[in-house]
Amino acid sequence: MHLTHESETDGAPAVVSRPEPGIAVVTLDRPQSRNALSLGMMAALQVAIDMLGHDADTAAIVLAANGPAFCAGHDLKELTRHRADPDAGRSFFRQTMDRCASLMQAIVKCPKPVIAAVEATATAAGCQLVATCDLAVAADTANFCTPGVNIGLFCSTPMVALSRNILRKRAMEMLLLGELIDANEAAQYGLINKAVPTDDVMEEALAYARRIVTKSPATVAIGKEAFYHQIELPLSDAYDYAVSVMVQNMLYSDAEEGIGAFLEKRKPEWKGC
Repeated sequence: MHLTHESETDGAPAVVSRPEPGIAVVTLDRPQSRNALSLGMMAALQVAIDMLGHDADTAAIVLAANGPAFCAGHDLKELTRHRADPDAGRSFFRQTMDRCASLMQAIVKCPKPVIAAVEATATAAGCQLVATCDLAVAADTANFCTPGVNIGLFCSTPMVALSRNILRKRAMEMLLLGELIDANEAAQYGLINKAVPTDDVMEEALAYARRIVTKSPATVAIGKEAFYHQIELPLSDAYDYAVSVMVQNMLYSDAEEGIGAFLEKRKPEWKGC
């Protein structure tokens, strides 16, 4: 399935495929622009994430990319063209950043886990995209960077995802220096889960997805939502919230089935509720 948007003039910016039951792969497909997050690209990605999030046949989503870069961040050529607008580009800049924020939040809110398969460099908002995904596997040759400070544009929106995934000092180092870090450093920072040889990236991402497919979709969905909600709360409030989620989860048919299967030493049969 090819997903496009009226602002794109160079073909569909994203492609959805289904390599295995329960798994969908969303591929960024603007290699000629290093998969930059144009307005059309972001719109297409959000359509894909929203669609798959509501698809009963999808349990996990892999986010991949074609070309020499995973994602080079915002489309600076597109942004620059709008400096000629009557408002010097203000409204388009706002539209672009709002769309980016909406896309990143759609990934977080998606009830299906989203796994980044990063075979090449991810910079600026591309690095933000990787940080936003629930899991990430990268090629050991991949690099990551938030280089906005080098061109007079601090990576303020990438900062939101970055600062929620890695230690503050590491985040500030990336944001203030704007220098590349390699995949092994990214794994040490907690930006990605693991670095593997390039040829193994998609297989490792699919391996994560295959394991997720075996879990109760209802349990995964309530767990993902709870994770991102509680992490923003003070400790006491987080426990109060988690207790209510745990009680709600205990009442699910899948929890009853899963506990019963564990006690009876058999494989559970999920109902998805």
